[in-house]
Amino acid sequence: MDDDRKRTTPEAGDTLGSARVTRRSFLYAAAASAAAGVMPRTLAGALPVSEAPQPIGLQLYTVRDIARGNFEYALRLASEIGYREVEFAGLFDTDLTKLSRWLKKYSLTAPASHIGLDRLKSNLKGVVDEAQALGTQYIVCPWIDAAARRDADGWRRVASDFNRIAESLNRVGLRFAYHNHDFEFQPLPSGEIGYDILLADSDPRLVRMELDLFWITKAGRDPLTYFAKWPGRFPSVHVKDMAGNGTMTNVGQGHIDWMRIFAKRREAGIEHFFVEHDNPKTPIEDITVSYRYMARLGL
Repeated sequence: MDDDRKRTTPEAGDTLGSARVTRRSFLYAAAASAAAGVMPRTLAGALPVSEAPQPIGLQLYTVRDIARGNFEYALRLASEIGYREVEFAGLFDTDLTKLSRWLKKYSLTAPASHIGLDRLKSNLKGVVDEAQALGTQYIVCPWIDAAARRDADGWRRVASDFNRIAESLNRVGLRFAYHNHDFEFQPLPSGEIGYDILLADSDPRLVRMELDLFWITKAGRDPLTYFAKWPGRFPSVHVKDMAGNGTMTNVGQGHIDWMRIFAKRREAGIEHFFVEHDNPKTPIEDITVSYRYMARLGL
């Protein structure tokens, strides 16, 4: 079942690709990117790509149209670029045995999967079966409907739901996390912040956070403040950059200070770094550019 991400849909001219994308077009995109001078700037003391020790992940929502048309091809592209982890955002009714085989074939692991809250409430057993078949460790809720977050009481009910779901997942060896956008940081009528309520009212042993570093920045908040106040609560992050006009761009092409943030990765508890772009214009080129920048950070 596809995960309802509640995101902005691709624009009409968005060439996210399909099964018609070829290896030649993939290699051409990477070469064209380098020729155009959009490869990441050199980082002082950074490791060469081949020596980067930290596995770099890709949130597959970035290449959803490719995956929808040819899931195996999307995984092969990720692997050829250098990604070693992927995070699911819907499986597009793909046979689990096939999907598991493709992960192994392309030397990928899938430590996390985005699953909508409605499905977590209505069919948790199906989610567990899926995760166990694919070797997924983290089940990540990617969205809270507007009706559930109108006031502080609504956020507290969500935190209670998270506790129940996370406890059930924990019993079978799985973990739970929540992925933010920017609405979580907007003041409620009470003056409280929804994200802060989730952190305070959910069990820190069971409920973790997948911090989207673009959206928290977009909301005008500092990730380091949250790392310091809630150490160890952030096992994964979404990595996408912000251009000067506030729009999303490839990692390394915006103004977010990644060295400053990732210097605190141990305090945060970060285990997984997932590159993502919600609506890329040229997804294959974009995930190539972002991967090369991340690799040069030498995490």
